[in-house]
Amino acid sequence: MPLTTADEGNSSSSDSSASTNDSIDTLRPSESTLPTPNPWPQYFEQELFLESSSENQHAKYHVYLTPPRDPAKGPLFICHHGAGATGMSFACFAAAIKKEMPHAGILSLEAREHGSVVTSPSGEEILDFSIETLVKDTLAMIELVKQRQGWHKLPPAVFVGHSLGGAIVTRIAADGVLGAQLVGFAVLDVVEGSAIEALMHMKTYLASRPASFASVDQAINWHIRSRTIRDLESAKASVPSLMIRDGERWMWRTDLTRTQRWWEGWFTGMSGLFLRGRAAKALLLAGTDRLDKELMVGQMQGKFQLTVIPEAGHFIQEDVPEKTAHLMIEFFKRNDRSSLVLPPKVSDLLAQGKRV
Repeated sequence: MPLTTADEGNSSSSDSSASTNDSIDTLRPSESTLPTPNPWPQYFEQELFLESSSENQHAKYHVYLTPPRDPAKGPLFICHHGAGATGMSFACFAAAIKKEMPHAGILSLEAREHGSVVTSPSGEEILDFSIETLVKDTLAMIELVKQRQGWHKLPPAVFVGHSLGGAIVTRIAADGVLGAQLVGFAVLDVVEGSAIEALMHMKTYLASRPASFASVDQAINWHIRSRTIRDLESAKASVPSLMIRDGERWMWRTDLTRTQRWWEGWFTGMSGLFLRGRAAKALLLAGTDRLDKELMVGQMQGKFQLTVIPEAGHFIQEDVPEKTAHLMIEFFKRNDRSSLVLPPKVSDLLAQGKRV
């Protein structure tokens, strides 16, 4: 598939670490009034808490869902956020999907300690952020939603993963566990090589951001001023879900420093897995220089669709939600096998007495 470049903006991005540094160093002027948070019902029809127990753990998974009008036809856009984010990072994306394709469904998942809670049977914390465990959580959430909705099988789906979510999506697509119902998968702004390089800057970034805020409104304002998120409505939708109240202060819901020993394992081998994924593939990047050698070769061979959106930062789906939604809808339409009209078989034509 050829390289495509989305509409050019005034700003551009280079590698992931540069985007992170831009978020730290580039502050916009303070706004005169603080924004008001937007609640989840503005973007999704349902908020689900899905419980599952085994000998080793008890899980209470948290997801947001707008079911497709016809589960047999779909599409269902399944979304997985990045490290430190939540399912609400796809809120404005979900609204844009419904506006352009009203019959579509959107399922936005939340990882453990990002909204979902997973403990031992006795209620003790399980500290495990390995990619294998996160993949199991993701598949469990999808299956539980399918059961809750009474779907005979998963609707035709496009799986969209941002950053860490992209690594999870890639592994699931490479394993082929969703079968033919996975029409395609899309990875947003993460590539193995640059992701591993950017991990060196992660500790600096975490140490540089405020440890707490006096209010959720101030947290939203910080995300906009620091250009961590570049769209105000997206920040109003997603930032409140990132915070929890501790006394008179608002703290980060997820302590990413506790996940550090798993960081490299999230992305190692991702490029090869991406190219082996058993569905149509799309990669959306905020800069042109993020492809590693393996992906560059694959892109030149037409193995996946690459789109560059230079006006977006790392949180592509939040910075340009309408554009991201449009790209994903077109991606589904191009690869939806149910819409294909195959020519009749020669044997059928002969049986009808027709000449071939």
